[in-house]
This record gives sequence, structure tokens and C-alpha cells, in this order.
Amino acid sequence: MHNLRSLPFSWLLALLLAPGTLLAQQHSEQNHAHYVVPKDSLVRQKLAQWQDIKFGLLMHWGTYSEWGIVESWSLCPEDEGWCERRGPYAANWYDYKKAYENLQTTFNPVKFNPDRWATAAKNAGMKYVVFTTKHHDGFCMFDTKQTDYKVTDAKTPFSKNPRSNIANEVFKSFRDQNFMVGAYFSKPDWHTTTYWDPYFPPKDRNVSYSPKKYPERWQKFKDFTYNQIEELMTNYGKVDILWLDGGWVRPASTIDSTISWQRTIPYDQDIDMARIAQMARRHQPGLLVVDRTVTGEFENYVTPEQSIPETYLPIPWESCLTMGDSWSYIPKENFKPARKLVQTLVDIVAKNGNLLLNIAPGPDGEWHEEAYQRLQEIGAWLQVNGESIYGTKPVAPYRQGQWAFTGNGKAFYQTYLPKDGEPLPATVTLSAGTIPAKAEVRLLGYAKPLKAQKTAAGLVVNLPEAARQTASKQAAWVFKLTSR
Repeated sequence: MHNLRSLPFSWLLALLLAPGTLLAQQHSEQNHAHYVVPKDSLVRQKLAQWQDIKFGLLMHWGTYSEWGIVESWSLCPEDEGWCERRGPYAANWYDYKKAYENLQTTFNPVKFNPDRWATAAKNAGMKYVVFTTKHHDGFCMFDTKQTDYKVTDAKTPFSKNPRSNIANEVFKSFRDQNFMVGAYFSKPDWHTTTYWDPYFPPKDRNVSYSPKKYPERWQKFKDFTYNQIEELMTNYGKVDILWLDGGWVRPASTIDSTISWQRTIPYDQDIDMARIAQMARRHQPGLLVVDRTVTGEFENYVTPEQSIPETYLPIPWESCLTMGDSWSYIPKENFKPARKLVQTLVDIVAKNGNLLLNIAPGPDGEWHEEAYQRLQEIGAWLQVNGESIYGTKPVAPYRQGQWAFTGNGKAFYQTYLPKDGEPLPATVTLSAGTIPAKAEVRLLGYAKPLKAQKTAAGLVVNLPEAARQTASKQAAWVFKLTSR
């Protein structure tokens, strides 16, 4: 993550492909006009399944949690806020990198219990998980055979734990709860010498030498990457999503010079995604491949980071957002209120997206207890109102003021996103756009149908006191409309 943090997230209205249909928008300065629909029917099926489940869990976890710092980025010699080094080794990059990588020798998350995470996520209404098997620093949270910089190496205290192959344990626990499983994998690797060659000290996040000038070295890095991904695709059970980060590792032909951060990529860094995807899908038929920000056939859905589109997008997309302020563990986190998180989910679903919500485990292998509390509150709302989320499609006008619109072919849902302390009034006027000819109206969570009268402005719904009291406990109010 963070590869685009320095950029404003601008969402621009796009050209029209046909009346009422958006051709493209931009997120993080990425142009979606060239989205490629997967040719493989199994991939299309899995993509449709993924679009129906709406809500997932992302976890950033590695040795960096021991220092309570940003994941990986303090190793990167760039003048960006998230790359700032702190602590006793900060003055000298070489000393800092050595001390950072030495965290492997103290990493011992003895409270690691992925079953608790999976149960909490399931009760929250989450349906898929994406776990960091390797971030940019190169430390592997799985038992790779390509490097000893991994959680299962003898230098790591946790390697003696029977659950030391962390990624495998996470995937098993969540799969047992019927989750779709995703492997986050960083394409750049700042530990391996075939990416950051010690002879050529790195100047930034990119490969430290010219791949064109040293093709044999680059081929070794490509093989290293291919082999690690093949390990994840063959030794870790069913995998549904390969979620690739580090979008600067890309062919030169895909660099868009109109996009500021892409202009800083100095080299062609082609790792042969066609070969990787073919191999991965041979082992995992129908696998979704998400080569983030590299528009084309290997970006099966797009992933705005810490942002939400201003309006409906007609292509598959997912906002990856943090539950708190940070992607990685910090001792004191500022978690968003459950009301805000629920309303964020509603907003995203009405615009045709999924929400991937990040929670970061600490060095002991546990989440903040407050994270469990937030999940419980989100789950309570979805227990009542989930039918307006799962398996639905956005319905025009999608989002209008504080209203969000979804439907599933049998029912339409108009969801109101109240401000803090805003009471539900005695009458509410629903938009005429999604009202069946003879409509029955219900407020989800309230047992009885509501009295309603059609007017020129829409459907005026009367809300008895008992219904209003029911709604007062909810983060968002969902009105369900069906034909009588």
C-alpha cells in the first residue's frame, strides 16, 4: 500500500459511452477507460461471485508491527512523509535497514489465533479476506523456499510454533468459515539482492539497477517472483484472489506519462504477468488477478486506496480502507465509529463497489480489542439490513443526497444515511424512481408494513413511533419496496 499516498485522489466525471453509462473515471490518477473484461468464463463467474459478497477484510502484518511503524516504507530512501525513519538508527540508512531486518530474530506473536479473527469477521458480515503474504520489505509470512527471510526460518522465534506458517493458518481459518481467500503479494522486494542490488544502493522504491543493462540479474528476480507466487498457488489450498501491490513494477509500455507518479518510474520492470497469471490459473482455475494500477487484462478489478468514487462506476472495483488511521499496527489507533463504517459500506455498494476494510494485528498476534467491538457493531447492522447489501446491484440514481439505492430484482432498497443525532421523522418521502406500481413498503428491522401514499414528489411513508424507535438504533435506515 501507500504507493500513491502523495497524490490527491481526484475522481473525474468521464466521457459517456452510451446515454446514462459512464465510460471511465479516474482514481488515484488512474484511467479506467481501458478496463478489460476477462475472457476466461471461470474468471468472470468468480468476479460475479466476488461482486455479490461486497465486504472483505484486509490485514497488513509483518515484523514492522514490533516497532509500531508504517509497513515497509521506512526502508525506502525517498523524501516522503510515510518513508521517514525514526529511532536510534534513523541517521544512517544502512544501519537502519540492518536493524529493521533484524526484527526477524525477535518476531514472536504468541497470541496468534486466526480462528478468532475469522469468527469475528464472519459475525461482522465479511465474506472474503486478503492477507499480506509479503510486503515490500520482502519478509515472508509464509514458508517460502526462495529465501530465509521468512517467519518459518530458524532465526525467527515463532518458527518453533506449530502454527508458524502464518499465511497458511490464516487461509485455513477463513476458508473454514466459507470466506473467499486472497493473497496480497508485493511485486517489488526490497530484501532480495536481485531487486535492490547492494552494489547499486537504492535511490527510491524502484529496482536499483537497469534491468535492460543487467538482463540476467533481472531474470533471476523474475524467476524468484514467479516461484514464490507458484508456492502460494500450490501449497496453500484454494485461493480465489491474487492481489498484487507495487504498481511501479510494470512494463514500460503501460506507463502513462500523464500520471505524475508513473513519470518517476525509471526502468521497464516487466515481470511477465502473462506467464504468472497462466501458471496461477493452472493451479487455481478462475483465479482473480488484481495487478493494482496496471490497467489491462491482469487487473480484474480496480482498487482505489483510502478513497471512494464520487459516483457510480460501471466496472468491478473495491475501495481498500483502514478501520483506523494506519495500514499497519500502531499502539494507539484511532478507529472510525461503527456508524461511519456502516455508512461507508452502503455508499460503496450503491456505487457498484466492494469494501475491503483493513485491520492490523500487533506484534503479539492480536488485534486491538476495539477492532472486535467495531466488527460486532457492523455485524449487528448487517444482521438486520444485509439483504440491501449482499447480492444487490446499484439502482439509478445510485446516490442522491443522503440516499443510496440498490436492488436485487425482487426488491428495491432506499437507504438513508442519517447524520449523527438525526432523528427519523414521522413521514419520509421515497424517490419515485424505484417504486413498483403497487408497492409494499417496510422498514428493515420493523415487523409491520408501513402506510404509504403516492404523490407527485414520490411515495410518502408514515412511520409510527415504534418504527422510529427501532430506526434510532441503526446507523442507516433501509426502506424495502416490493410489489404487492
